[in-house]
Amino acid sequence: MKLGVFSVLFGQKPLEEALDYIKETGLDAVEIGTGGYPGNAHCDAAALLEDEERLERFKQAFESRGLGISALSCHGNPLHPNQEIADQFHSDFRHTVLLASKLGVSTVITFSGCPGESQHSLNPVWVTCPWPEEHSDVLKWQWEERVIPYWKEQDQFLKENGVRVAIEPHPGFVVYNTETMLRLREECGTNIGVNFDPSHLFWQNMDPIVGIKELAKAGALFHFHAKDTAIDVQNTAANGVLDTKSYRDELNRSWIFRTVGYGHGEETWRKIISALQTVGYDGVISIEHEDSLMSVEEGFQKAAAFLKKELIREKVGEIWWA
Repeated sequence: MKLGVFSVLFGQKPLEEALDYIKETGLDAVEIGTGGYPGNAHCDAAALLEDEERLERFKQAFESRGLGISALSCHGNPLHPNQEIADQFHSDFRHTVLLASKLGVSTVITFSGCPGESQHSLNPVWVTCPWPEEHSDVLKWQWEERVIPYWKEQDQFLKENGVRVAIEPHPGFVVYNTETMLRLREECGTNIGVNFDPSHLFWQNMDPIVGIKELAKAGALFHFHAKDTAIDVQNTAANGVLDTKSYRDELNRSWIFRTVGYGHGEETWRKIISALQTVGYDGVISIEHEDSLMSVEEGFQKAAAFLKKELIREKVGEIWWA
C-alpha cells in the first residue's frame, strides 16, 4: 500500500507548490478534486480535455515529482431533484471519467446521490426509517425510478472508458453503509465499488474492519480515505448520533471528524491497516482532513506521520512473516 492525500486540503496553493509540499512530506500519491463539492482548484477536467498542451503540463507536474494520481474526485449529487443542480454534478462526473481515461487513472470518486421523495420534490430526501409507510414507499420509488436507472447507465459509460467509480458511503445519500453499497453494485454493475472512509462508519457505530472484509469479498474495495471520528460519549448518550448541529459546535455535538488517531487510537488504526493488508488491498491510503480542531498543516502532518509509521510497521511484519 502507498500513502497519499486528497489535495483539496491545499486548494489555496498553486498545483505545483502543493505537489512539492506533498512530495517533501514523503507521500507517494495524490487524489485530485475535479468538481462537485470538492471543487476543481487544481484540475478543471472539462478544460483539460479541450487542451492537449495543458493536459500534458498537468501530467508532467506529477510525473516529474514521481507522484502518482490515486483517483480523481468529483463528489456530488447527480440525482438531485433540482435538474439544474443534478445536471452540473452529472457533467462534472462525466468529464472526470473521460479525463481519468485519458490520464490512465483507474478510479473516479463520488457520492451515490440522493433524489427527492417524488418527481415534484425541490430538495433531496434521505429516508432513515421504514415507518410510517410513506417512508418505505419513498425509498422504493427512489431506488427503482432514480438510483438504479442512473447508475446502470453510468456503469456502462465507465466500462466503455475503462474506468471504475468508487462511491463514498455517507449519510444523507442513498449509499451510506455496506448493505446499500453492495445493493448498488449488485443492481447496477461491477464497475461500481467503494471509496472506504472509516470516519463515516464510526459515527454510525459501524465496525470498519467488518466493512472492509465484506466489501473486499465482493470485489468492491476500490479506494481508501484516512479520516477519523471522535464520539462524545455524554452527548451521544443524551441525543444519539443523528446530530444536525453545526460542525463548528464541537462542544455540543455527539461526534466530530478528527485527524487519524485523534478519534480512535493507534490499536484501532493498526487493525484497520492490517485488515486492508489481509484482504489484499494494494491501493493508496489517501489522507483527508476535516478536523475543525486542527489547522490543515497540523492535521495533515500528524496524519502523515502516524500512517507512515503504521505502514512501515506493516511492511516489516510482512517481511518477518515471509
